[in-house]
Amino acid sequence: MEIRGKVAVVTGAAAGIGRAIAGALAEEGAAVVVADVDSDEGRRAAHDLGGRFVATDVLVDDDLRALIDVAEGLEILVNNAGGAPEPYFPEAPVEHWSRTLELNLRSAMVATQLALEAMTAGGAIVLVSSIAGYGLVPHRAPEYAASKAGLIRLAGALSPLAETHGVRVSCICPDYVDTPSVRRSLDAMSAEERAAVPELVSADEIARLVLDLIRDDGSAGRVVVRPAGGATFML
Repeated sequence: MEIRGKVAVVTGAAAGIGRAIAGALAEEGAAVVVADVDSDEGRRAAHDLGGRFVATDVLVDDDLRALIDVAEGLEILVNNAGGAPEPYFPEAPVEHWSRTLELNLRSAMVATQLALEAMTAGGAIVLVSSIAGYGLVPHRAPEYAASKAGLIRLAGALSPLAETHGVRVSCICPDYVDTPSVRRSLDAMSAEERAAVPELVSADEIARLVLDLIRDDGSAGRVVVRPAGGATFML
């Protein structure tokens, strides 16, 4: 896919990985729609990128529906919004950890479903997962790990859409990325915990990998894993 001139929506694009992805798309000439629940930072990002801001709570289906409706001519969707607020499963109440599942997995599924109705053949959807969802190692936020694992599996399960709808769905799994939220998490860790964290991956590198998936017409079902301190590989 040639990115220049395409309409692209990035959720959670006010800061961090989403902001880097939106910036990379804008640099390539895409018409970027910045979607975020943070109106102040979202408007600032959209202004800096020459794009458009749409206030969007991805937990609200009507917000997602309005977002896709606004992005007329949509050809690129990056489902990046996510997170895992404390406390975590199993200590957290059901209502709390369920919201994390909805934030990381259900919202991406709803946005993807809506985008498929709006996209014409040749569209590309990228799911931003996490290394937390890859493998079987312990994780302090099991609901986050499980929801991110769901995105990995979703990308593969939706690979036939390239044939049936002409839309490619792929996925990227970054490790610890150098973002403000990760820096805050590191500050809250003990010295021993911080020592175990590998070298942070730059958000700009993740953005470049996302653009590679968007450009590649053969990327349907592909999952790119970028571990910190290791080489990028594909599933």
